Amino acid sequence: MQTNEWAAKLRRFDAYPKTLDDFRVKTFGGAAVTIISGFFMILLFVSELQYYLTLEVTEELFVDTSRGEKMRINIDILFPKVPCAYLSIDAMDIAGEQQIDVDHNLFKRRMDLQGNVLDEPEKEDLGDPSDEFLQAIKNLENKTANVCESCYGAETEDLRCCNTCEDVREAYRRKGWAFNNPDSIEQCKREGWSEKLKQQKNEGCQVYGYLEVNKVAGNFHFAPGKSFQQHHVHVHDLQPFGGEKFNLSHHVNHLSFGTDIPGRVNPLDGHLVAAKQGSMMYQYFVKIVPTIYKKISRQEVRTNQFSVTKHQKQVTAASGEQGLPGVFVLYELSPMMVQFTEKQRSFMHFLTGVCAIVGGVFTVAGLIDSLIYHSARAIQQKIDLGKAS
Repeated sequence: MQTNEWAAKLRRFDAYPKTLDDFRVKTFGGAAVTIISGFFMILLFVSELQYYLTLEVTEELFVDTSRGEKMRINIDILFPKVPCAYLSIDAMDIAGEQQIDVDHNLFKRRMDLQGNVLDEPEKEDLGDPSDEFLQAIKNLENKTANVCESCYGAETEDLRCCNTCEDVREAYRRKGWAFNNPDSIEQCKREGWSEKLKQQKNEGCQVYGYLEVNKVAGNFHFAPGKSFQQHHVHVHDLQPFGGEKFNLSHHVNHLSFGTDIPGRVNPLDGHLVAAKQGSMMYQYFVKIVPTIYKKISRQEVRTNQFSVTKHQKQVTAASGEQGLPGVFVLYELSPMMVQFTEKQRSFMHFLTGVCAIVGGVFTVAGLIDSLIYHSARAIQQKIDLGKAS
């Protein structure tokens, strides 16, 4: 008897009282609401599952305390109107380090005016050279092995012989001399340096590769003419080009500082500039924010994000503006660092979301079904009263 009383008291806490099947009324409207609410439950459940399976990325901001590191600058820029023979790439920073006429880790690819590649020596199939060709090469090597040609007064301690036109240009650059008349230099005449410039006059150039620079403020630029230092001033020798107005239209395929991180688009990727005037100077002022990206696998990627401000002007005597025609990227680093961390989303949060979806849809569907059912009954009663009267 006592057990039955306790069971009766316990049943009072039942929040889900049941009705007899004989008193349940199933309607067409209720079936429609059930099907629609079931569809919405499945749709919301899939959405919640996708959200749970995606990684959560949190951001933190703190002071950058790293010192003495190097920074890689990834470059892929097309100059459709500037030949490779004209173009020089230089990099310098406030620490005093200079990379003049960079040719390591950066490559030039000749292009025609339609953007087609003109030469790919690493892919070119030369076939089997003839015996006559090999003998000619051997004779030339034997002839020049012990030759020390003149540098035309530009000799230095580590560059006493200039056997090629490029050696003479390098010697002139180190002395800070302008390379005025290549036709007066025997090595350049022999190599057809002037003819090479004329042949490439109507070509373009793609510059791709990377630079390694100190992690301090600095700049790198793409400009016509051989670069050199004169009275502590960075100068480009444009005299061999006879006052030509260079068309510095360019297309930035890719420019980034460090390793690319997931979901980040670099601001200058795909940037296209069509020069409407000659001898334009394009400046890109870049603000770099050092970034650490920590993956869920605990792998850490050190890279950089950046924002950019653009400026351009024409540098000719007629415009009154001073400067050098070219594309200049001037960068500085922020003292703050951003850290992104990948995390797996909480399973308990996912479970709570699923319960909220099921309960919420079920409750709303019940309210809608009740409204439809009682509205239909009220209308039917009025119709029946109307017929009876």
